[in-house]
Amino acid sequence: MSPVNKTKSKEISAEDANLSPIEQLLVLAETDMRAVDVIIRERMQSSVGMIPDLAEHLVGAGGKRLRPLLTIASAHMCDYQGTHHHKLAAAVEFIHSATLLHDDVVDVSAKRRGKKVANLIWGNAPSILVGDFLFARSFNLMVETGSLEALDILSTAASVIAEGEVQQLAALRDIEMSEETYLEVISAKTAALFAAAAEVSPVLAESPKRLRTAMRNYGRELGIAFQLVDDALDYGGFEVALGKSVGDDFREGKMTFPVIHAYQIAKDNKDEIGLAFWRRVIVDHEQRDIDLENAIALLGQTNALEATLDAARIHSDNAVKALRPFKTSPWKTALQELADYVVARVH
Repeated sequence: MSPVNKTKSKEISAEDANLSPIEQLLVLAETDMRAVDVIIRERMQSSVGMIPDLAEHLVGAGGKRLRPLLTIASAHMCDYQGTHHHKLAAAVEFIHSATLLHDDVVDVSAKRRGKKVANLIWGNAPSILVGDFLFARSFNLMVETGSLEALDILSTAASVIAEGEVQQLAALRDIEMSEETYLEVISAKTAALFAAAAEVSPVLAESPKRLRTAMRNYGRELGIAFQLVDDALDYGGFEVALGKSVGDDFREGKMTFPVIHAYQIAKDNKDEIGLAFWRRVIVDHEQRDIDLENAIALLGQTNALEATLDAARIHSDNAVKALRPFKTSPWKTALQELADYVVARVH
């Protein structure tokens, strides 16, 4: 039997109503997230000093903890009465942190959450190994909940994320990638963890299949919208909003939704200058200092950023629709507004 959940969510006050949806969720989940943070801090400790030091560099750098927030919110949406959702939320954060440590090595990134990436401080090998440590800790936490189904959902998500990352790596500089293929990639590498994070608490609550499916669909659609907006921000946002350096995707030669759209428009219009530009900077990876500025100009001329946001809005709307089976509550309202906010944050 699960231990009784004695945590109570706070109410949204008139003053809190002016906060962003993520901040409102943090207010509602303040007690829960405090418990999650305690677990995170305890489980990232090790007698090997480099492990907590490196983990703290990333985990302590901030971030909205959006994925574990979904685990907490979905527990309240389904009236879960235990406390195992705290361990699953911590496991979700560990999975996410591990993938970030690995990604920064693969992507040769410079910044993460506004700070120098861990591998530039400690080196690639320690970053990869500490990422492995966090993965292992996440599985410890899953097992402790006693839910084989939750373990299956999160472990499957971890493998799907890895597949998505490999698929993206294999498609690096693939100028002919379609929008459909790209959506498959981000469904795996980004949306899979959002979906799993939202589904595991309904599993703990033994909710009906329709509610589990609804929460999973919400997470998946939110994750796709979130990634598409990040794609747009990489070419037109501020570092403070993105959490990494603007233009990282471009410099790495990644095919993201805006580039795919702009390249397709150039093909449709038989724009040889535009086609030659994208082939040079993406396929040949021959980039000059001014090329990011030129890329942003081309994306503007082809309305590629707006097309990316339009696609994000479709998935954001789908996320809101997925919540229809749930009763009205402050949690439902916050999650609905969060889906809208994910797109609105680009402005």
